[in-house]
Amino acid sequence: MSIQPLLDTMDKLQEAHEALLELAKGKTPVLISNDIDQLNMIVNRENKWVRAITEANQQRIQIIGSYLISRGYNPNPKITVGDLIKVIFKAEEKQALMEAQHKLLATIEDLKANNVINQQLIEQSLSFVNYSLDLVMGPPEDDLVYRNPNQARSGNRLGMFDRRG
Repeated sequence: MSIQPLLDTMDKLQEAHEALLELAKGKTPVLISNDIDQLNMIVNRENKWVRAITEANQQRIQIIGSYLISRGYNPNPKITVGDLIKVIFKAEEKQALMEAQHKLLATIEDLKANNVINQQLIEQSLSFVNYSLDLVMGPPEDDLVYRNPNQARSGNRLGMFDRRG
């Protein structure tokens, strides 16, 4: 059995991860500018690519299992491409698979780095929103009065816009 189907699946994974990387790079200025509509569009596109990655990953597992069976090994869904490289004997197949693996891993690392930046931007934005709410509404009532930890929190705030007055 040839590893070409696995290489094709690795190409699909690479394409999907590159698309996610481009979306992550595009998400950064959108987060900075606080453009919610554009952010929703990016998240919807990301979901499409995440589904494609899930499908391609399932194909990868099946192809690796079939390859292992054809070589007389027991299939195991936990076997990675790196593990498979160790049992391939043809130098050109091993080299092609190693190149595909390294390229995919580099793209995944870039994606992780971009996602960390985007996560930090989101956390800063949420902190700003909470700070703004505290300025307008006052601190949460729960911060002022001792309450039994087992008792449910009310979440009521006293502040400038208290409607009970």
